[in-house]
Amino acid sequence: MKREITDSLAALDPEKDYEEIMYLLQCYEFPWDYERALEFALFRTYAVPSISALLYKTGEFVSRPRKRYDDTELILYEITENGFDSERGRAALRRMNQMHGRFPIANEDFLYVLSTFVFEPIRWIEHFGWRLLRENEKLGIFQFYSELGRRMNIKDIPKDINSFEDYNIEYGRTHFRYAEVNYHIGSATRDLLLGFYLPKILWPLGKPFINAMMDDPLCEAFGFYKVPVPFQRFVKNSLKLRGKPLRFFPERRQPRLGTQVKRPTYPGGYKIEELGTFKKPDSVLKGTMEND
Repeated sequence: MKREITDSLAALDPEKDYEEIMYLLQCYEFPWDYERALEFALFRTYAVPSISALLYKTGEFVSRPRKRYDDTELILYEITENGFDSERGRAALRRMNQMHGRFPIANEDFLYVLSTFVFEPIRWIEHFGWRLLRENEKLGIFQFYSELGRRMNIKDIPKDINSFEDYNIEYGRTHFRYAEVNYHIGSATRDLLLGFYLPKILWPLGKPFINAMMDDPLCEAFGFYKVPVPFQRFVKNSLKLRGKPLRFFPERRQPRLGTQVKRPTYPGGYKIEELGTFKKPDSVLKGTMEND
């Protein structure tokens, strides 16, 4: 089956065409996979106490997790869909830097979050996508987020993809550790994802499926229980099976634009300059760990 978009991607140069590579991968080739991968990329950042503690202190993520999720997605989609130097892309980047500028975030934490946006989608697609990524596509993803990092004033971004992956792996190995704030942020995120698919009464049945997608260090950092290895294999093999028939489907003729998805957070639409606004509650929600 001829695939014009897939074939066109093969001819793109990751050094200069990285914006087009990202747009075609995220909006045409792997829209569902990309969104799921970025959700789990966020999970990995919340396993770091210095990152989860900052989110917890705002009170926003626990009290309004859907808004925080939508704001993050929309800013990234605005940049991917419109380009760095477009009017909307510049506005989204400006808004992102304004949001982050209010907090004392360490450069190494910024760098790790950036690395998860590079490598979690690559890993997800390698495991569950309908086809494998080409080398120029992986490098295009790396170049896109390296450029994003430079425009966010993130320092010491590795010059090549292998060094950046080494940083990603080593940072997780040395910084993942259990903290109660991890549990609260991780639980709020997991409940949010379950709410996309299940009524609340069925969330306890859905938790094992999300836990099954997490490796042991990630589960331990959140204080989540580990599901049995056979169940992990069942969940992951089911996702792999999903990808197999997709290779025989006709390619997408229209882009799946994340900025056009209807979101309950913004039923009447949104303004870029209003994304990420929040009102800190008088007291941050506190709770105790339940039997997870």
